[in-house]
Amino acid sequence: MTTLAPKPVLKNDLIRLTLADAKEGLAKKSFSSVELTQAYLDAMAEHRHLNAYILETPELALTRAEESDKKLAQGSGGALEGLPIAIKDLFCSAGTQTTAGSHILKGFTPTYESTVSHNLKTAGAVSLGKTNLDEFAMGSANITSYYGNVINPWKRADGKDLTPGGSSGGSAAAVAAGLAIAATGTDTGGSIRQPAAFSGIVGIKPTYGRCSRWGIVAFASSLDQAGPMTRDVRDAALLLKVMAGHDPKDSTSAPREVPDFEKALTQGVKGLRVGIPKEYRLPGMPDDIVKLWEKGAKWLQEAGAEIIDISLPHTKYSLPVYYVLAPAEASSNLARYDGVRYGLRVPGGTLDELYENTRSDGFGDEVQRRILIGTYVLSAGYYDAYYLKAQRVRTLITQDFQKAFEKVDVILTPTTPSAAFALDEKPTDPVVMYLNDVLTVSANLAGLPGLSVPAGLSSEGLPLGLQLLGPAFDESVLFRVGKVIEDAAAFKSFLER
Repeated sequence: MTTLAPKPVLKNDLIRLTLADAKEGLAKKSFSSVELTQAYLDAMAEHRHLNAYILETPELALTRAEESDKKLAQGSGGALEGLPIAIKDLFCSAGTQTTAGSHILKGFTPTYESTVSHNLKTAGAVSLGKTNLDEFAMGSANITSYYGNVINPWKRADGKDLTPGGSSGGSAAAVAAGLAIAATGTDTGGSIRQPAAFSGIVGIKPTYGRCSRWGIVAFASSLDQAGPMTRDVRDAALLLKVMAGHDPKDSTSAPREVPDFEKALTQGVKGLRVGIPKEYRLPGMPDDIVKLWEKGAKWLQEAGAEIIDISLPHTKYSLPVYYVLAPAEASSNLARYDGVRYGLRVPGGTLDELYENTRSDGFGDEVQRRILIGTYVLSAGYYDAYYLKAQRVRTLITQDFQKAFEKVDVILTPTTPSAAFALDEKPTDPVVMYLNDVLTVSANLAGLPGLSVPAGLSSEGLPLGLQLLGPAFDESVLFRVGKVIEDAAAFKSFLER
């Protein structure tokens, strides 16, 4: 009896593997971490036109991959040993440039590591580099980066370059195009979920406090939350398990045990109550998205869930509340970039001129706009009228969700009000651009977890996502429901087409 030799795994096959499959392949010694890492480095070199990375770290990646191979050979290693991922350039990386996509931080090299990236590194993940983003995570299209816009690997029939979404557009494009097996993102008003939907991948914003914010360049401290961006729901569960956890260095980090999210993937949805909020049916919403939303509800109903119509009455105030609170917090957080302590310095005749010159040259238009808005709403005479009132309405939005979750276990909505738009068709009115976040910001204001799952295509052949919102610290229910939607949708990723 003869035994057939195992079929060799080609480089282009390697970049199509999910994180879970690659982990299994490494365990079986079907390929090495060095081979896997090199396959991604080759793909990165081939597709630099997407501008997904601000900084590539090939030498460091291969060195760490070699270390991982030694550990794997000894039967040791962490939960992500030898798996090559990308890190959004908002996470501080010790000894590696971290820019937040801004000119003002060009050349800044932290001496410390963010807690989330430290957790990933400790688990054995191999960092391929730092991904591009909207400057200081302020944007919905990845067009405000000092390092240029990111291009979505998906194309319309007319061949125009599309936005990958923002602000985590570099991470989304990298995962979608096979330039990383998974990536980290951050979500302040939808910056994981919206680019995930635009790029045909999975993205989850965990509950506020689930992942440490320590070492992540701050945008809006009461809204920012790190999360994973992956090929499928199982990969997101695997990655979040490692990223999450209590961190005493972050006062907003929740001292709660992190569940084994993978266990939720096999539980199904029988008996779950799924809420459909009427306020998310936006005027003029494309038929493609409405039909997909209805199809998603039908999939869950056929799998044994109960569909219940609900109301979140203060939803219409979410976007204006967000664009008062987020800029207010940003204006405070970005006051530290003054040209004195670190980053860019543009000299002036006086200290005030140094501040003015550095911040004028270092910050882009969108960041300056939000700083001015934030300074205005916090100023004397306007603080009560705008900032305090927005905080009160934020409480009402949170209470809406609390009441809803007394009736349902999870909420189903579309992720975005449209598919990805062409870069040369981007709105020139900032307010129109802000509308991209209209379906996602509520979860940030209420601190709730939200998951986007690719579920279908628009009439132009572009990916569309369905969003699941759950109670605080119940990411497991999102993975549970998300897996059912993923299986029913049978969505083919960019790499599978």
